[in-house]
Amino acid sequence: MTTIDKTPVPVAAALPASELPPKEIKRERARAKRRALGAIPSAILIIGSLYCFIPLFWLVSASTKGRETLFTTNTFIPDGIDGFFRNVAQLGNYQDGAFWTWMGNSVIYAGGGALLSVLVSAAFGYGLAMYEFRGKQVAFGLVLMGMLLPGVVVAIPQYLLMAQLELTNTYFAILFPVMVSPFGMWLCRVFAASSVPRELLDAGRVDGANEFRIFASIGLRLMAPGLLTVFLLQFVGIWNNFLLPFIMLSDNTKYPLSLGLYSMMRGSDTEEAIIPTLVISGSLVATIPLIIIFIWLQKYMRINFGGGLKG
Repeated sequence: MTTIDKTPVPVAAALPASELPPKEIKRERARAKRRALGAIPSAILIIGSLYCFIPLFWLVSASTKGRETLFTTNTFIPDGIDGFFRNVAQLGNYQDGAFWTWMGNSVIYAGGGALLSVLVSAAFGYGLAMYEFRGKQVAFGLVLMGMLLPGVVVAIPQYLLMAQLELTNTYFAILFPVMVSPFGMWLCRVFAASSVPRELLDAGRVDGANEFRIFASIGLRLMAPGLLTVFLLQFVGIWNNFLLPFIMLSDNTKYPLSLGLYSMMRGSDTEEAIIPTLVISGSLVATIPLIIIFIWLQKYMRINFGGGLKG
């Protein structure tokens, strides 16, 4: 038995374009225009993704090549994973393992600096959001001004200050300046104002808790997603920082990866012939900790940022 499809066919699909009513023609043109405009954001995202992916792919591919093949073959075609491990082995032997020393220094600078910055930013942002005191708006204005200043402007004053304290060429010359992050302070202030309800603070005071315990037990826990964001941003910023170590440090045993790879390329600290493939492989290895920490913290950053009391 034959069945007849009784699904109604739209007028625009049933009639030729020349026989459509004027209103239907306008609607079809509007739909076509919306479809064309809707493809523009997708095209921009694809172009932006390629802009970020192509250099990374080149870095991965070039890190598998040797000194002979780097400039004689297509760098977008990898030679094999064995070439990468061979380059990493040579990199580890450079100056008796200087690369791994720089890697450890970067972990100290980025991890320790980010942690200190989180503590300072959390205390500052919580205080601005939860308390009323004289000079509050002035302090917040100074934070906003600090966000507008590029790092190049304050690098020389920071060096002069560290020189007066006789802290140049030490780990503290890097850790102290990165402790204070105007953007981190601003972010913690915004997050504390939106996620920490004053009712919980009042309840803690009624129970006899002092202000420090309220901050540590209530404020920090509710601000945790925002603090993770500050930590991640600071970690990445310090890990990639080049200018501050370049100004503060002269001992290559205290270099971070950014400055160490730069010194390898220049060959300023050794008379050895520096192979570009080692610098490329080192740059690829330097991205691995950033990928790991981002993946590790991403699941904790999915917590609701709204905060507050429910019920």
